[in-house]
Amino acid sequence: MLNLYSKLPRLIPLTSWGELVNWQKEWKSFALIVTVFIGVFYFPIGISRFDNAILEAFQLVKWYAREHVLLCLVPAFFIAGAIAIFVSQTSVMKYLGTGAKKVLAYPVASVSGTILAVCSCTVLPLFAGIYRMGAGLGPAATFLYSGPAINVLAIILTARVLGLELGIARDVGAVLFSIVIGLAMHFIFRKEEQRKVSAQAIMPDPPESRPLWQTSFYFLAMLSILIFANWGQPEHVGGIWSAIYSVKWWLTTIAALLLVTILVAWFGLKWWKLFPMATPPVLLFSLHIGSPLLPFTAGTMAFGATCISEDGEIKEWLAATWGFAKQILPLLLLGVLIAGFLLGRPGHEGLIPSQWVARAVGGNSLGANLFASVAGSFMYFATLTEVPILQGLLGAGMGKGPALALLLAGPALSLPSILVLRSVMGLRRTAAFIVLVVIMATISGLIYGSIAA
Repeated sequence: MLNLYSKLPRLIPLTSWGELVNWQKEWKSFALIVTVFIGVFYFPIGISRFDNAILEAFQLVKWYAREHVLLCLVPAFFIAGAIAIFVSQTSVMKYLGTGAKKVLAYPVASVSGTILAVCSCTVLPLFAGIYRMGAGLGPAATFLYSGPAINVLAIILTARVLGLELGIARDVGAVLFSIVIGLAMHFIFRKEEQRKVSAQAIMPDPPESRPLWQTSFYFLAMLSILIFANWGQPEHVGGIWSAIYSVKWWLTTIAALLLVTILVAWFGLKWWKLFPMATPPVLLFSLHIGSPLLPFTAGTMAFGATCISEDGEIKEWLAATWGFAKQILPLLLLGVLIAGFLLGRPGHEGLIPSQWVARAVGGNSLGANLFASVAGSFMYFATLTEVPILQGLLGAGMGKGPALALLLAGPALSLPSILVLRSVMGLRRTAAFIVLVVIMATISGLIYGSIAA
């Protein structure tokens, strides 16, 4: 035994024994290894609900990638990049800046989402764009809250399916409480906002490179692409909404042609590059290969490749667009994956049974409204999907007050958007925004539930 011990220093020097295991420094690693081992040892594979939750997580992220990334997020990233490059900081600060008149900034921010059919995730690049360009925290938070909740399609569908009273309550509540939340965010972080005002006051006004009306048409073309490409099929055939849906891709194409025409005429894009840009989508569309989504994707890729080959503002625009996509998209996909695992897709269950949610939101108690607000803040609702989900929950016994609370909290927040917001405006501001949304949604649910009763 002595001879064996005497050979150990030849293998490991005596001076390194103290460095080999320093338990005061290594206990965290040891605890992590033990925790992971216990988790793997008792991994609940084989339990039907857990297996189904894993499947639902990947089903939801697959559905999100197919339905929202290409049509919603990609145009939104381009718009956010354009805000960062082509919108002067002076213009943003004039209407939405920390020093702007509140009587103008907050109403503008509260209704600016009316024309945008966006969800809590799609609005994030737009929010990040105006916030980084100098918009005040209060007006930016107002836009972030109201944007997904009061788009014109959501207003009409809510009133048509869930009733006129609930539709009006949602519209009024979203506008009023978005202003309250924005003012509260400004008050809570007023010292930081004041420093921001002081820093902006000494910044010189950048020269305008082109008239405002040209920039307005440029953004109008991009917004038209975003709106028409995501125009959903109405529940009933007939009427103007159905007519627009039947020609949505033609309207999207017209908006795309308007955009490239503007880029050639006012932004210096070389006209001969339109031919290689247009060839892939036109060829795919004429051959009827796949759905219109495939030509749309091919056109977007060709457009991006063209922007890379350009110099000046257009290349800077693509760089800013890529910066937003790189920061936001991975966090969104991770959040959607987690949300699918816990709650499943609409009409399907994840790890948490839907009966638990339905039982918890019956009546109009404080607990029911608070639970609906908290659950809505973490659930992911794609654009307009909150309406059929609420219809099913109301049929299962959900109270009208908690229904409004879920309508006001759900579209404004989600687990994916929370992850992104933390990276954009920090943990403290994100936590304050979540708390304010939950409080405002709970109060509005209590008030509406009492009136409806």
